[in-house]
Amino acid sequence: MRTQVGIIGAGPAGLLLSHLLHLEGIESIVIERKTREEIEGTIKAGVLEQWVVDLLRETGVGERMMREGTFHGGIELRFNRKGHRIPIEELTDGKRVTIYAQHEVLKDLIAARLQAGGHIIFNVGDVTLHNIDTSAPKIRFRQDKIGEFQEISCDFIAGCDGYHGPSRSYIPNRKEYLKMYPFGWLGILTEAPVSAPELVYTHHERGFALLSTRTPWIQRYYIQVDPNDNLSNWSDDRIWTELHARVETTDGFQLTDGPIFQKNIVAMRSFVCETMQYGRLFIAGDAAHTVPPTGAKGLNLAAADVLKLSQGLVQYYETGKTDRLNGYSEACLRRVWRAEHFSWFMTTMLHPDPTQSQLEKKLQLAQLEYTVSSRAAATSLAENYVGMPIDW
Repeated sequence: MRTQVGIIGAGPAGLLLSHLLHLEGIESIVIERKTREEIEGTIKAGVLEQWVVDLLRETGVGERMMREGTFHGGIELRFNRKGHRIPIEELTDGKRVTIYAQHEVLKDLIAARLQAGGHIIFNVGDVTLHNIDTSAPKIRFRQDKIGEFQEISCDFIAGCDGYHGPSRSYIPNRKEYLKMYPFGWLGILTEAPVSAPELVYTHHERGFALLSTRTPWIQRYYIQVDPNDNLSNWSDDRIWTELHARVETTDGFQLTDGPIFQKNIVAMRSFVCETMQYGRLFIAGDAAHTVPPTGAKGLNLAAADVLKLSQGLVQYYETGKTDRLNGYSEACLRRVWRAEHFSWFMTTMLHPDPTQSQLEKKLQLAQLEYTVSSRAAATSLAENYVGMPIDW
């Protein structure tokens, strides 16, 4: 097979890159280790920054998002059993966030690519990269994971294959920065009406909790747990007991229960790879960096990466110039480190660490009090939450 850009990974980064390139007349082939059914059925949360929403709308894949998404002009920080609203829309000149699940974004992008005749090969295995330091890189893989090897010849390779994908390992002399947190999130989906109009981030001595929404009838809730815990230890009754205890308030807030139909435990890490490019290989999204979900930055960072990469590729094919491609990693990492810091800040402010001292617990509460009582501190949180300008 021959194409201009070979893309490894049909997640948000890979699919959005393929879509953006198609709109500019640049061909691509996407390969993905999962089946289409697995991708579209893997339930993941999604908090989209304002500029990402605008980008999806402008590029023709935002119609269902605008119809089914939930638009939030603020968030609540809850601690000492009291809620404090951060008016994000007011503090950022009208910017909001949109709650629209990641797998729904993927459904929209897959449908758009296939409708436009895009080439996506699902269920591949044994992916290897070749000649990435030349002008003729290649991707080899097995289709259906057991068939004969196939090969894609291309001008560039985009590694959008996630934290555990192979692409990053082909970058020599890279530096990797990693922090694993001593806690994880147990997430549930429940059939219940909305209990809070906006996201509620709760600091509690028993552990963090987050109230989010999926639809008017489906809610997404999280509680802090040991990342090595087993779901078998968490009955529905135990989950609801913990949620009620952690989100209760002195003004009588009522959390509505419902049947739980999905639950999982995820570990939390902060990770950055420097550099994000080598030769004709460029990595993007979780292949290059991951953030704890507290800051709601994962999908948004992936979108920022591939927007910058697409602009560099467009410049190359239109003019032959490579200055944007040459500066890709530097341009991305400035935003990545800003988002990494914000995600770390939100995580360490809101999660009681099982190893922390009494002094550190008091410092957490002092930071929360300052954040909700200072307009400057609240504005800083709001600006980061809705996303820095894309050219930042």
